[in-house]
Amino acid sequence: MSTIEQRLAELGIVLPEPPPPVAKYIPAVTTGNLVYTSGADCRIDGTLMYRGKLGDEITMEMGQAAARQTALNLLAILRQHLGDLDRIERMVKMLGFVNSAPGFNEQPAVINGASELFIDVFGECGRHARSAVGTNELPFDTPVEIELIVAFRV
Repeated sequence: MSTIEQRLAELGIVLPEPPPPVAKYIPAVTTGNLVYTSGADCRIDGTLMYRGKLGDEITMEMGQAAARQTALNLLAILRQHLGDLDRIERMVKMLGFVNSAPGFNEQPAVINGASELFIDVFGECGRHARSAVGTNELPFDTPVEIELIVAFRV
């Protein structure tokens, strides 16, 4: 068992199957020693765990859980793409979008649900540069969408 897989097991985390693309794109692209992921959302077995806007029908706790599930989906994509999560050298950059009701401005706290998971799993290598952006709509009414840039060992 790899070190990261062992850490996931210690945390009681079982990664889902990578979600299939929902449009005409591929989930991840490699250039040099970087992987760029497409945006992912909070699907579980093909169904969004929540729908709606933060600050309206989605609470902060629900938004953080959605961000965490999105991070799990991204790890599943990275494992499929790289073959082994131990190849990840560090999380470089995260871009998180939050489906926000008018006046909602706590996007960084929502995206912490994903950031905290990466730090729990990868330790210091899980720390990353990040943007958390509010938007008035996201595809399929998902509460969050996240994309990553990850450095890996070639």
